[in-house]
Amino acid sequence: MNAQLRPNDLRHVVDADKAHVWHHLIQHKPFESQDPRVFVEGKGMKLWDATGKEYLDAVSGGVWTVNVGYGRQSIADAVRDQLVRLNYFAGSAGSIPGAQFAERLIDKMPGLARVYYANSGSEANEKVFKMVRQIAHRHHGGRKYKILYRERDYHGTTITALSASGQPQRSAQYGPVTPGFVEVPHCLEYRSQFGKVDNYGERAANAIEEVILREGADTIGAICLEPVTAGGGVITPPVGYWERVQDICRRHHILLHIDEVVCGVGRTGKWFGYQHFGIKPDFVTMAKGVASGYAAISCAVTTEAVFEQFKDDPGDPMSYFRDISTFGGCASGPAAALENMRIIEDEKLLANTTAMGARLMGNLRELQQRHAVIGDVRGIGLFCGAELVQDRDSREPAEEKRVQAVIAECLAQGVLIGATNRSFNRFNNTLCLSPALIATPADIDRITATIDKALTKVFA
Repeated sequence: MNAQLRPNDLRHVVDADKAHVWHHLIQHKPFESQDPRVFVEGKGMKLWDATGKEYLDAVSGGVWTVNVGYGRQSIADAVRDQLVRLNYFAGSAGSIPGAQFAERLIDKMPGLARVYYANSGSEANEKVFKMVRQIAHRHHGGRKYKILYRERDYHGTTITALSASGQPQRSAQYGPVTPGFVEVPHCLEYRSQFGKVDNYGERAANAIEEVILREGADTIGAICLEPVTAGGGVITPPVGYWERVQDICRRHHILLHIDEVVCGVGRTGKWFGYQHFGIKPDFVTMAKGVASGYAAISCAVTTEAVFEQFKDDPGDPMSYFRDISTFGGCASGPAAALENMRIIEDEKLLANTTAMGARLMGNLRELQQRHAVIGDVRGIGLFCGAELVQDRDSREPAEEKRVQAVIAECLAQGVLIGATNRSFNRFNNTLCLSPALIATPADIDRITATIDKALTKVFA
């Protein structure tokens, strides 16, 4: 921590935060008698709060975002320089960094062609939902308007994004939600809906087709899926799943929308999570790691075939995509994203993510051998989870309060980890780990050693 920064200097900041800031994802009643946590500095994978306490961040800013770590001066410089040159113009016109980043991004996404800029993952997903609906009205007589989503997946916080939420606690008390969204079953083999089957991946995909046939394929425009389910429990797809899903979509003429808001830009060891599975999507959305939190930016990326459907009749004033994202016009976003991408390439962070992810999974499996409370370990790259259970045979989920106690104990030891949170009625029981792509072997070992101690204390 900066030697010039003393905790007493920040009392007024903490007081102002306590009096006026409405924090995300947290109950504020305890702040009537204790202080909220206020972070003041970050460097690499370390954070310091207003009391001077140091933390190792194993969740990349709390929500899998700061992929290249804290304190990157070159990104800050790129943003500053761009703001002085041109900070903003609405997305109806272009900018130098907008054009350059789109070109660089598409180069890493064979088969895709167009980038629509916005400012959050929720918004990027909303853009795709609107594109699908407009395609339905203009090219299918309004019939193919339904959008499928998967149980346990999550696609954003707006009312319509919550309409596509497979996490009931996320959307609870916010209804009525937008009509036309239809749920399909999850693909978590550890909690198989079909009993013990030899080809669970294909069976889980076939369950999607059963929904399609029930609803009528001529009513369904798209399906929105995470390549690896994130906040729903870090669910890696079973063997055979994605091949079958893609085949189903092609046969029924359903557009495939891959939500890479968490998985994208290196988190899984490839540029995008879908690239592990041979998927050829029609839409890909991304946010979080696109600029590692140094600027607000999201992208909805489409094929040229999708794009062409919005310019086929220039004489029709309703034929183009009549949409705007105000802050999608901020030039700082793509400027930060360009430098973020350069860092990932020059520092070979994809390879590091693969290596450190293997180390993290190996360490978690060792913990599973020592702690009966760990029922399952899942993950890919630096995107891993450990599901906690009361009993391995019954797989009854661990009590949520004890899962939260593990997080609190890790926090007390100076390591920030996460867990499924306000997602499900029973299954908020998976520890979630997403350290920055710059993680070292020492970082990984400290994270898992801290979890080891926390599990021992909480479940002794």
